Amino acid sequence: MSALTEEKELLDDQLVQEEFERLLDDYLHSNHRRKVKVITEAFEFARNAHKGMRRRSGELFIMHPLAVARIVCNEMGLGSTSICSALLHDVVEDCEYTVEDIKNKFGDKIAEIVDGLTKIAGGVFGEHISQQAETFRKLLLTMNNDIRVILIKMADRLHNLRTLSSMPPKTKHRVTGETLFLYAPLAHRLGLFAIKTELEDLCFKYDYPKDYEYIHNKLKTSEESRQLLFRKFAKPVDKKLQEMELTYEMRTRVKSSYSIWNKMQKKNVPFEDIYDIFAVRIIFESKKEVDDQNLCFDIYSAITKIYRPRPDRFRDWVTIPKANGYQALHMTVMGPDGYWIEIQIRSQQMDEIDEKGFAAHWKYKEQYVEEDTELDKWLHTITEILESPDSNSLDFLDTLKMNLFASEIVVFTPKGDIKTMPKGATALDFAYELHTDIGNSCIAAKVNRQLVPLSHPLSSGDQVEILTSVSQTPNPKWLDFVTTAKAHQKLEAYLRRVRREITKKGEQKLIEAFKRSNIEPISSLQDKIAGYYGFVKREDLLYAIEKGDVTLPENIKNLLQEKKETPPKDSKKIPQYDRTKPYVLSEIAFNRNYVIANCCKPIPDEDVLGFINDDGTVTVHKRSCQMAIRLSGSFSDRILPVEWSSSINLPFEATLEIKGIDSIGVLNTITKTISEDFNVNILRLLLDTKDGVFEGTIKMLVHSVKDIQEMCQTISKIKNIQSVARIAD
Repeated sequence: MSALTEEKELLDDQLVQEEFERLLDDYLHSNHRRKVKVITEAFEFARNAHKGMRRRSGELFIMHPLAVARIVCNEMGLGSTSICSALLHDVVEDCEYTVEDIKNKFGDKIAEIVDGLTKIAGGVFGEHISQQAETFRKLLLTMNNDIRVILIKMADRLHNLRTLSSMPPKTKHRVTGETLFLYAPLAHRLGLFAIKTELEDLCFKYDYPKDYEYIHNKLKTSEESRQLLFRKFAKPVDKKLQEMELTYEMRTRVKSSYSIWNKMQKKNVPFEDIYDIFAVRIIFESKKEVDDQNLCFDIYSAITKIYRPRPDRFRDWVTIPKANGYQALHMTVMGPDGYWIEIQIRSQQMDEIDEKGFAAHWKYKEQYVEEDTELDKWLHTITEILESPDSNSLDFLDTLKMNLFASEIVVFTPKGDIKTMPKGATALDFAYELHTDIGNSCIAAKVNRQLVPLSHPLSSGDQVEILTSVSQTPNPKWLDFVTTAKAHQKLEAYLRRVRREITKKGEQKLIEAFKRSNIEPISSLQDKIAGYYGFVKREDLLYAIEKGDVTLPENIKNLLQEKKETPPKDSKKIPQYDRTKPYVLSEIAFNRNYVIANCCKPIPDEDVLGFINDDGTVTVHKRSCQMAIRLSGSFSDRILPVEWSSSINLPFEATLEIKGIDSIGVLNTITKTISEDFNVNILRLLLDTKDGVFEGTIKMLVHSVKDIQEMCQTISKIKNIQSVARIAD
């Protein structure tokens, strides 16, 4: 061994040892029992197992499990069992060790957690999505027994994102896609606010580096003005809270770059028009003689004596916490210089639960935690869905996504019991939330004593009574307006059972037809009959026979002699493209080698990605499109890096939304500007005026994003125009 190599190894060992000592220091400053010995043993075991292994970045591999363990300790507040499991989480997958080896050395619990982590190594989705979805199903089933499996996986994903820059573009797209599709919503549902925010921001940074840098710089340059506003706001509030003899901390919380960008995209507004960029957070120490809930309202009352509150922006998540354990009072007041300022009031314990996640404390804190929480109920719902014999692994991913509520409402039963539902839930969702039998037999509902249809969307504070009938059965059309995972799964399960019964009767009729023709009803011949009638699946033919949509002849020999056959199973193979370089979007012989996605309608110069269809065509989506995010997460093997060809000169559809003060000649000026100044063909113009104000949309053909940007700038300068922005049509 050369002196240089030996010196490098000594330096590497020193770096590893220093990182481990930082982990121990983190642990010793936590409120957990001092089990340093077992953590040290787990570290040495992992260090020896990964000896000589390096990550793609060139860093020693052992630094990754050490980093994951520090996230688990510092950012989630978990103890020695989770720290050991984090240190060992890649040992079974990457080294010559088994779960049995872990069990013999560290016991059943750590071995079970490592086993769960090993089963989902490499990501939720891979080349075989059905198999990976099934694996993720099994992982979530462990949450009721030991939620630490998913928490450590979340920490693993966070560190992988922090070090994603060394990965190739295809891997980056897969990781960011599945993170935004599942991991970030799951982190939100488990109350891991800080981790959820960082996951989204890191994905944003890798997917849209220019937009990320733009917003990052905007936040940096506006920091001084925000701090000035905060100091003006805080001065009288500080004085009042000190008079109340409170021990507290008051600070600002800046909206994440991803959240700001998302709002800019959804509302089609510039950075300057986002007014809730920061909020004020007041975190107080609890008092033995006063309940935390009462203290929250005391602080609320004190602030309203200084600043005028906005009644429609008051949120009480102290009395009724969110389903992920979040507690705080939210209020919005008119602050200094006429700015609306959001204030969040919470105790230190509430703040810790918000930052690190209620799940991190659930069943593992030394103090007593109420068992029947909203989180417990959610986990029970997930388990019900997963354990259903009718649950399909591919459909499950969408079902799970439906259940990761971004926002919630609180509704009441006729007896006053509280039910937490997702925003947008209908009366039918509520019926299934009460009981499957109630959902299956409901005919209508009474909301606040008024009769409403089952599709009626509920609002916070509604009192809901469900009306049922013994003669009622679920209708397939109900699938169009159920929103919760539980209702969707229960309804589909019922409809599948009914379909199986109908199919069984249809099968009996087909077998009888074969017997009449003196033919043995073997499977291949039944498939041939299905192909003759245009059905890919035999079950669809059987269903159609019983429903009367297909009438079989007395003798089916003639049908079997026809040459129509079911397409072979492997007829749909995904065409292969060279992913080492971007696929160029161009016009070949006046024909496009791509298809524009209707959901987002991208135009040249926008950030886009390609999705390879079964027939080999490439559909182009804006990278910010929600469908694109879903496809990136679910079908990474079909995602193609693409770029616009500079030779594209064909027109693309785009729609502008314009608002302003109605005046004589304004419409003529707008249309003249678009048609003459930019030589653009207008396809459709819709305007509506009311009380001196107009708003409308103009659909046109453009050639690039630059056209749109210049057009918006020019139109915005026209007299009486208040706003102009591109929207999705």
